[in-house]
Amino acid sequence: MNAAVTGTKPPGAEDEEQAARWVREMFGRVAHCYDRANHMLSLNLDRGWRRKTVERVRDVMAVPGASVLDLCCGTGDLTLALSRERGGAVMGSDYSRPMLDGAAKKDAGLLFEADALSLPLPDESVDLVTCAFGFRNLVDYDAGLRELRRVIRPRGMAAILEFSHPPGRIFGALYEFYSLRVLPKVGGMISGDAAAYSYLQTSVKKFPGAEELARRMEEAGFEQVGFERMTGGIVALHTGRVAD
Repeated sequence: MNAAVTGTKPPGAEDEEQAARWVREMFGRVAHCYDRANHMLSLNLDRGWRRKTVERVRDVMAVPGASVLDLCCGTGDLTLALSRERGGAVMGSDYSRPMLDGAAKKDAGLLFEADALSLPLPDESVDLVTCAFGFRNLVDYDAGLRELRRVIRPRGMAAILEFSHPPGRIFGALYEFYSLRVLPKVGGMISGDAAAYSYLQTSVKKFPGAEELARRMEEAGFEQVGFERMTGGIVALHTGRVAD
């Protein structure tokens, strides 16, 4: 992806405001089937990806009184997993009210509606921010990283779980065929919204590769930046720390 691209750009969106509104409305339309579609289209691999994320952030959650935010929480699967691991509620925020309603039905956490680029939180107020499969939908990736850096306390951590680009040529070609030809059709059948799943897969293709996102995290001020590829590289878990 070209580094000049600031964020997602849905079809027909001419500026960031239109892009944000399109994404918000799209997630509202598919919220009713979001969990079922995710599990089916990932062959239930998404459950394991979230478990790995929880394992990776355990040390931060183990700090007494640690404050945790699950950003772009959607219907709350990761929020709920974090709450169970911690043994207490964590915060979950999303830009889509129907998605938050789905999370509320699971009693996933302390939920609030917010724009990820302008969180209603003070500077250095949380110890851990996670984000699973929502970061690529931001209209400005770098602004999103700077906002994460703003709200995380010293010694805190960001963990971004997102689709990525498999490095292997053969596996990458197979995955691209599945994601661009098969997944949108099946997702459209499940949800009744073919445009939504065509956009979601196109957004994966346009999103920065793992190395590029790691570089951007460093530019935003994170340290000890790293990433771990999973399932042949179709997903990457990115982490970064905030220094003392």
